[in-house]
Order: sequence, then C-alpha cells, then structure tokens
Amino acid sequence: MKPDVVIVPCADYSEDETRPALEQALAPLGGLGWVKPGMKIAIKVNLVTAAKPEEAVTTHPGLLCALVRMLAERGADVVVGDSPGGLFNAAHLNRVYTAAGMKAVEQAGGRLNQNFQERQAQYPEGTVCRQFKYTAYLGDADAIIDLCKLKTHGMMAMTCGAKNMFGAVPGTMKPEYHFRYPDPRDFARMIVDLDEYFKPRLTIVDAVDCMEGNGPTGGTPRHMGALLASESPHKADLVCASLIGLKREEVPTLEAALERGLIPASVEELVVDGDPAAFVIPDFLRITTGNSHLFQGDGTSLPKKVKGKVMRWALTQRPAVKKAECVGCGLCRDVCPAKAITMVKKKPSIDRRACIRCFCCQEFCPKSAMKVRRTAIAKLLDHE
Repeated sequence: MKPDVVIVPCADYSEDETRPALEQALAPLGGLGWVKPGMKIAIKVNLVTAAKPEEAVTTHPGLLCALVRMLAERGADVVVGDSPGGLFNAAHLNRVYTAAGMKAVEQAGGRLNQNFQERQAQYPEGTVCRQFKYTAYLGDADAIIDLCKLKTHGMMAMTCGAKNMFGAVPGTMKPEYHFRYPDPRDFARMIVDLDEYFKPRLTIVDAVDCMEGNGPTGGTPRHMGALLASESPHKADLVCASLIGLKREEVPTLEAALERGLIPASVEELVVDGDPAAFVIPDFLRITTGNSHLFQGDGTSLPKKVKGKVMRWALTQRPAVKKAECVGCGLCRDVCPAKAITMVKKKPSIDRRACIRCFCCQEFCPKSAMKVRRTAIAKLLDHE
C-alpha cells in the first residue's frame, strides 16, 4: 500500500543531495513510472516575487533542476511556471525567473513558461469558486507537479502544497480574489477548489530551507533539511504543519480540506513513510493567525455567535507598518484589494474598518516593512 506522505532528509541543494532525495521520496509512491515519452508536464513552482534562491522565498532551482532532469530523461516535455503578483507578461515573469535562478531549467532539459494566455474554467463542483480564470499553460499539461516551498503566511498561517496552486490565478486578478473572499475560511475553500480542479499528480515540498517569521516573503530562512512527497497537497500540508508547530485548526486550508474529506482529523491518522519527528523544529517562528474555528462563533445561540466574533476581533492579527523600515514606495497602497491604505507623509496609513486582513501589503512589501502584528490581548494571553 502506498503511503500518504513520504519524508526524507535532504541536507542541501547540491545535485549530489537533491537527486537521491527525490528518488528516495518518490520510490514509495511508485516513482516516475507513470511518465511516458512525449508527456507534457507542468511543474508549478512558487515564484511569489523576484527573490534570490538563498532568501527561501521561492522554490529552489537546485531541487527544481534535479526534478526536471529526471523527467526529461523519461522523454517528458517539461514546462516550469507560476503567476506571481503583478502583470502576467513576459517582462515581469522573466525578471522573476532571472532573480530566482530559474534560467537553469533550460540547461536541465526543461523550459520556462512563456505562454501568457488565460482561460476560463467552469467548476460546478466547487464549494465557493465555481468559475475562474487561470493560466493557460496549466491547462495544456497532461500532468501537473506541485513543487512548493514550506513557509509561514500572514493570512493562511502556512503556505505549502495547497496554497501554491493559487498561482494558477493570473497575477493581476489575485487582489480581486482576496476581496471576493475576505473571510479566511472562504479564501481557504477557494484554494481547495483550485487544488481539486487541477488535481496535481504529485506534490513535492521543498523543506530543505524553509521560511519562518514574517512570511511568505519577508521572513527568515530556516534550515530543516527535509523533502516531502505525496499524491495529495493537503496530506503533505498536514505533515508540514506539524513540523513547524501549527495545529490543523490554525491553518484554514487544512480546515477546508477536512470539510471536503480530503484529510483525516489528525496527522497521526496518516500513513507516513519516514520519520517526521526527526525534522520537527519546536522553536520555528510561526504566524498564529487567530483564524481557528475556536474564534469563528460556530455556536448556534446568539451569545456563542457574539462571543466568537468578539474573540476573533480581539485575537486576529493584522498588518502594521514598521515606519523605520518603510521607504514610502506606495506598493502596499497599490496592491491593497480593499483600498484600505493611503499614504500620509510618505508612510502607509491603514483604515482598520476597511482592512480585510488579506496581508497582500505584507506579502508584497519590497522592504519587509509591513509586519504581521499580534494584538495586545493575544500577547497578554500568551504571557499568562
């Protein structure tokens, strides 16, 4: 019987480490025997912004190239792509490709996506997202491999396998989706809808160097030395959450996956090949969003509903600018889907009544000056 998730050690991004680690991780899942000559395979990487590989913001090219070589050796036509925030065009994407070291893919036997067309999807089976636009290169593929990065995330607590498929949405449309689904629970359901529509054949997690703290772009690299593989992004995510100290109910995408019956209630119910305990980082600097069902007012009586709303208001984190690090570029104002940010004396001012806590401002701040800030009440409870 195949395991739900495989976890193996991978010390660094050298070819001597990545290829054996990939082979070891994929073997219990049947390896790459399903890949046939001429098969079109799209590798969906995480290229959220133009960042250098060593910053642990994007999928590392060392791991990616090892996978591309393995697929190319089987005769596959491999394309690598993503649609980060911003224009989905050649100028923007090629700048990101270059910064993230993705050009090495071409020497490994693959190619970088240069198809910037969009398509309309109809998905009546979706929970909240039944029609959407997506990047056409994914639709041209015979199979998709989700090659993601394990990082903290301001809105979703963690970005890994499930959240990576949000990159199927063209960059300039992402703020619209944040505004359409301001409730983290609905945003997570939308993410799971995308996962279930595209159904990646494999999910491979780059957890060699993860990101902790102010993720997914402004945090700090943290070495874990692990590689994970699964046929389910949600099961891979359930294991990854346990590695960085997050409970299932603290990660909205995991709660949405549980609603759909895509994961069990606990990581202990999964069949895992390998020893996750060997990779757990107890002091990993994570983001606890306050989006747990404990604070959603899921009771049926009015007092319980009111209590839930009050607790959520009191404990949910919010974006806040560290003025000493802000250069006044105004990008946070420009990307805010709720138009909740104005520039006052060249510094961002956030209208808390309009803010939907999507953390787009924090995710795309080029200087990491926008932080995920915990409320005073949450800090006090932790102290107690």
